[in-house]
Amino acid sequence: MVFWEGYVSDEAMGTFAPIVVYWLYAGFYQLLPPLDNYRLHTRKEEEEKNTVPRASVVKGVLFQQLLQATVAQVLFLLTSNADASGIMVQPSIPVQALQIIVAMLVMDTWQYFVHRYMHQNKFLYRNVHSQHHRLVVPYAIGALYNHPLEGLLLDTVGGAMSFLVSGMTARTAVVFFCFAVIKTVDDHCGLWLPGNVFHILFQNNTAYHDIHHQLQGLKYNYSQPFFPIWDKLLGTHMPYSLVKRSEGGFEARAKKD
Repeated sequence: MVFWEGYVSDEAMGTFAPIVVYWLYAGFYQLLPPLDNYRLHTRKEEEEKNTVPRASVVKGVLFQQLLQATVAQVLFLLTSNADASGIMVQPSIPVQALQIIVAMLVMDTWQYFVHRYMHQNKFLYRNVHSQHHRLVVPYAIGALYNHPLEGLLLDTVGGAMSFLVSGMTARTAVVFFCFAVIKTVDDHCGLWLPGNVFHILFQNNTAYHDIHHQLQGLKYNYSQPFFPIWDKLLGTHMPYSLVKRSEGGFEARAKKD
């Protein structure tokens, strides 16, 4: 029994809940005070280095979410787990946990190789992936700011494959995709806040991904959104050290293994 049962279908929740969660969580970060003592880049760096206005970022994210919602709705309709009586058959909690772990590994694998190829192929980088890197200094609401083709290939197809390979139901997918969205937003928030559970539990975190957005890290730290497994296996892992800046905040500095 979940709180939305009887009010909205699992398929509708799986389609739209991640979008709502994205804007709520990203909005939380955007509404925080400047918090200069916890920023990975100064506000001046954000203004000078980013080459796309915030309004364009918001429009780009909304368009990508429209595509994702369309694909998700079709996918859920084609893979409904309801039995003959229309009742959803939900696996046990341990099975759902295993499905989520499988989905995480599938998504990481897909996104690593597609992301890396978009950097290595000059045409794709120049015409597609470079749009995301216009945000040299990432911030929360720009986490899903991508070229539409990248959004389709990297996120939408990656999410669909995670869902299909893991065999999860639409109800389990609500949990998985909302968590993936929160993790992705956190990786782009640009803040190193004390006690952030994602920084404690995941090596692939805000500072790790920040290195990738900097010039010296463009060929490293492709892994997203969960684990740095493929980076470590294939030699594209670049660890970081956090150094306190004299004017406040931290700087994530790349260092060789």
